Amino acid sequence: MKKKHLLQLIGIGLLTHSMVLAKERTDIYHKDWIDFNKNGKMDIYEDTKQPIEKRIQDLLSQMSVDEKTCQLATLYGYKRVLNDSLPTDNWKNEIWKDGIANIDEQLNGIGKGAQIAPHLIYPFSNHAKAINKIQRWFIEETRLGIPVDFSNEGIHGLNHTKATPLPAPIGIGCTWNRKLILQAGEIAGKEAKALGYTNVYAPILDIARDPRWGRVLECYGEDPYLVGTLGTQMVKGIQKQGVASTLKHFAVYSVPKGGRDGNARTDPHVSPRELHELYLYPFKKVIQEAQPMGVMSSYNDWNGEPVSASYYFLTELLRQQFGFKGYVVSDSEAVEFVASKHHVAPDYEDAVRQVAEAGLNVRTHFTPPHDYILPMRNLIQNGRISMKTIDNLVADVLRVKFELGLFDSPYVTDIKAADKIVGADKNQDFVLDIQKQSLVLLKNDNNLLPLNKKEIKNILITGPLAKETNYMISRYGPQELNNITVYDGIKDYVGNDITLSYAKGCETTDKYWPESEIIHYPLSDKEKQDIQEAVSLAQNNDIIIAVLGEDEECTGESKSRTGLNLPGRQQQLLEALYSTGKPIVLVLINGQPLTINWANKFIPSILEAWFPNHLGGKAIAETLFGDYNPGGKLSVTFPKTIGQIELNFPFKPGSQAGQHQEGPNGYGKTRVNGALYPFGYGLSYTTFKYENLKITPTSQKTKGAFKITADITNTGKRSGDEIVQLYIRDKVSSVITYDSQLRGFERVNLKPGETKKVEFTLHPEDLMILDKNMNWTVEPGEFEFMLGASSEDIRLKQIVQVTP
Repeated sequence: MKKKHLLQLIGIGLLTHSMVLAKERTDIYHKDWIDFNKNGKMDIYEDTKQPIEKRIQDLLSQMSVDEKTCQLATLYGYKRVLNDSLPTDNWKNEIWKDGIANIDEQLNGIGKGAQIAPHLIYPFSNHAKAINKIQRWFIEETRLGIPVDFSNEGIHGLNHTKATPLPAPIGIGCTWNRKLILQAGEIAGKEAKALGYTNVYAPILDIARDPRWGRVLECYGEDPYLVGTLGTQMVKGIQKQGVASTLKHFAVYSVPKGGRDGNARTDPHVSPRELHELYLYPFKKVIQEAQPMGVMSSYNDWNGEPVSASYYFLTELLRQQFGFKGYVVSDSEAVEFVASKHHVAPDYEDAVRQVAEAGLNVRTHFTPPHDYILPMRNLIQNGRISMKTIDNLVADVLRVKFELGLFDSPYVTDIKAADKIVGADKNQDFVLDIQKQSLVLLKNDNNLLPLNKKEIKNILITGPLAKETNYMISRYGPQELNNITVYDGIKDYVGNDITLSYAKGCETTDKYWPESEIIHYPLSDKEKQDIQEAVSLAQNNDIIIAVLGEDEECTGESKSRTGLNLPGRQQQLLEALYSTGKPIVLVLINGQPLTINWANKFIPSILEAWFPNHLGGKAIAETLFGDYNPGGKLSVTFPKTIGQIELNFPFKPGSQAGQHQEGPNGYGKTRVNGALYPFGYGLSYTTFKYENLKITPTSQKTKGAFKITADITNTGKRSGDEIVQLYIRDKVSSVITYDSQLRGFERVNLKPGETKKVEFTLHPEDLMILDKNMNWTVEPGEFEFMLGASSEDIRLKQIVQVTP
């Protein structure tokens, strides 16, 4: 018997044996309640019929300081911090003998986890058994039996081995599809629930205003309304399954100075008005419309104050103004940074005090939980933090656990169901559909796309990303799937009908990168040879499909960029291929907007694929050959050069204007102006007509609503999706407002010749601005309502009156 299989059988045996041991204690389990504190009577906190607030207060009254402080820290799972995959006798000597707030990423298979404890990860029912075993230990072996909240990442789909994957969030944003995102949340929540996770760290609500920032790929887009609307659907989908959703990253996280990441992540240059109008808008919208149970506080600062140590952010804004009622968990090392990076605390213990008094409920970091719990106990003992503060923080954590039903039904009840529910193979149609809907057609001169399978005999597939898969694997999503490359997707699609040739052409980056972005180095002999190989093969093919862009080494968390051109020698490869005279289709794999000016000018067709999920190659192939008509729209602006940054939507009037060619104060022709591709942009293999705009009423009070309708017709010969976008413009206001703002969108599928009526309703909150006193209000006056195919392609518009 092979060693691996033997270890798996041993592991399964140990799991089964431990489950038997865990079930030996039956005296605390009653028909309608659990005797968590083992005192033989039903306490108020154990009574499922009592109000939650009353249950919280009863439990708090029974908790010791040690038990309370244990509810303020995360225990990272095996092997992040936890050394054991399942409970051991030594747990009675660990700090969590008195409980713990949550266990994060336990047995999710991240990194090498799938090799360390495969028998506890897959089949999925084994995972549910393992989580039950751990939960049973906390209920049966701690004094008060407080259940654990099992958390896990979920921005690329649930972060578990072979769970259902999503495209990178930037691709999700480009679907502009509420129903699809709701479904994505439902799947992630359902899989989490089946596996025993009770809290999913998703969605990310940061807005991507600086394309240099490495985590652009993990944001839905740059516009607060789009991000807030899609985020609302994700939260509703997750929490519909009885699982908590935790928002990331509160707040102003996505614009560190200069777009720098890694050790920087500080000093966002954001005014108070921008803070509320842009960066806080999605959080406020999602909290008020979807009531998420969790928020993750970011480790950056704003206005000289660390967010995680800010009473203003974590209490005044989050709870008092936005109405958040869940618990706040810190981003990793946010507490430590208060002293070590921001230097507003003289030592770590004082940093602990500051974050607690600000309203941070649970500390998370890749170190043992006693690193936080013991300083907290010391602060209490020395009278440096009040028990009222501690009780309030603990109450928030307990409230979520009560609302999740962990004190009523703490275990996965149907273990076998996990094998039927969890896995990408259970949701293949959805996985392919969301990937297709995220694709954006950027250019298609002379209708080169879709390719005609019957008219093409030979295709050269080239580029460093044609056979690469690393960009499909995220540390925040499933990692053990069989990924379909672009090359394999096309190969499977064309079969024997078309002859394929392949040449890599160049590596994703050269050996000098990123220094080669600022210093020109001659091509090596090997680089010349690789490019020449691709050029030579191109001569004998009808068409070239070049797969270029970034891989996971070029962009992502802690991987911000100083340039946005194609990395390495890819531009030289593309230009050499163009010199052959063969038609070229450029497929972009990337995590952020790229300044592909040369490609936009000379390459006839460009398809933006972002970082796709594991069926990316299949989705791209079916799109290139016309089985699917791309309908995605950009959720971020593509600048022409980094010298234009910031260049994004929305923007203040005149702030992104060109230069005067004549005027009283001179003229200039010194800048490249305008976007390469604007926000909301995306082409199709068909065309659409907008007509019959109707707004009811055309004059309305400040507290009234407007109804907007229009007819959209497919005027082409193919079925396709059009994303109709509603923008508003406040014509005159007491403070400078944005040139226009997105306030509605609808993705509509139309057959050739078909017409559908789209309908929007604008409520008073959609017309609100922050006045001079920083109060949200609707000011009377003229508003322009506009419907269009992008922020710059407005098809219909009309002015309405808002009266006092």
